[in-house]
Amino acid sequence: MILKGCQRGGASDLSAHLMRMDENEHIEVHRLRGFAAQDLEGALNEMYAVSRGTKCTQFMFSVIFNPPPDEKATTADFDAAIQQVEKRFGLSDQSCAVVFHEKEGRRHAHAVWSRIDLEEMKAIQLSYFKNKLQSISRELYLEHGWTMPRGLIKSEERDPTNFTLDEWQHAKRIGKDPRAIKTAIQDAWAISDSKAAFVHALKERGYRLARGDSAAFVAVDDKGETHAIARQLPGAIKTKQVRARLGDEANLPGVGEVKKQIADDLLSTMQRFREELNKQAETRRIEFEGRRKALVLRQRTERRNLAEAQERKQAEESQARQERFRKGFKGIWDRVRGEHRRIREENERQAAAAQNRDQKQKEALIQAQISQRRKLSEIRGLFQEQHANQKREIKKESQRLSELRQSAEGQDAVKRFRSERKQATRSRSRGRNGLDHEMGM
Repeated sequence: MILKGCQRGGASDLSAHLMRMDENEHIEVHRLRGFAAQDLEGALNEMYAVSRGTKCTQFMFSVIFNPPPDEKATTADFDAAIQQVEKRFGLSDQSCAVVFHEKEGRRHAHAVWSRIDLEEMKAIQLSYFKNKLQSISRELYLEHGWTMPRGLIKSEERDPTNFTLDEWQHAKRIGKDPRAIKTAIQDAWAISDSKAAFVHALKERGYRLARGDSAAFVAVDDKGETHAIARQLPGAIKTKQVRARLGDEANLPGVGEVKKQIADDLLSTMQRFREELNKQAETRRIEFEGRRKALVLRQRTERRNLAEAQERKQAEESQARQERFRKGFKGIWDRVRGEHRRIREENERQAAAAQNRDQKQKEALIQAQISQRRKLSEIRGLFQEQHANQKREIKKESQRLSELRQSAEGQDAVKRFRSERKQATRSRSRGRNGLDHEMGM
């Protein structure tokens, strides 16, 4: 399990944080050792009161014990891990509070130790505690046979972004089948008898009509690629016939202008998709939150019923064991012949067995409930992953469209520059020709 620790003060703040029911589905104060108080807030305030006899401000050592998400960690596993930390840091005799949290199908533990040594009234030194906790964490993974995270094997390999390289690479352009392009343009041509009809038919098939650079009429697809109309039509149809139906190509927008229009239209569509995705995500979040709260409420009832049933059974069994002791002269005789001691020892064994039985029942219920919430979390995780993938696709597509628009604007600027330079050259040429004519040359 992953261990994260810190030295800190703020007893009241930590107590309030550890007992927040709005952030956790179940909270259990598992152990309070070395305190007069019977509640967590009182226990941590005792740590603070003791620290007042020293100059130490970070009088608590808090460690989170977080097992792998797909592995089962029992209460005994947590206790063993806590004991390892105590042994490694010399905290076995220190007062300690242990709290279990359960959220979204996972269970983790918080252990808080007082750093103040009561005999010497000074803080226990916890040098390099992060490295030591990481070492204990490695040992726990090896001990339980859990798959060790790469970051735990080698700290510099940790990926703080939690993204893979594939998620950051731009999606490769999806090529269209040339036959599909030809069929779409030919179909649009076949059902059209005018320029307006042809433009509409092309648009329905994902193409826009534009004035080409090398070809008179071109169809521009949503990738910004151009396809010469005449080349896509049957061989008997020539550019002259295309012009006869569509009119002068000079009246059509240029490729750059059409690309910008495509980009603007599709960027608007991407924004609409993004809003729809966010609405879907919010609807699913509300749905899963309702299911989670209902499940947690049912589980809390199950735990309360189990605890009450165990308390009743413990009382009945304790009463039955107590009734084994005879009273009066018979009781005195039992003490003389050792029967009383034998009964007491047998009662103690049975009480211990009963306590162990109850703990196993509680542990079984906890693990079953964790499994139920984990399944719900897994389903929600799948939806969240799907939503994230869809958002990434939209983001990449929006970026591609923005780049297409910028590229089209750049191409238009180059064309304008070339056109203006050509016109300037022609003007200068006409000026020289007029001067030569006046001079009779």
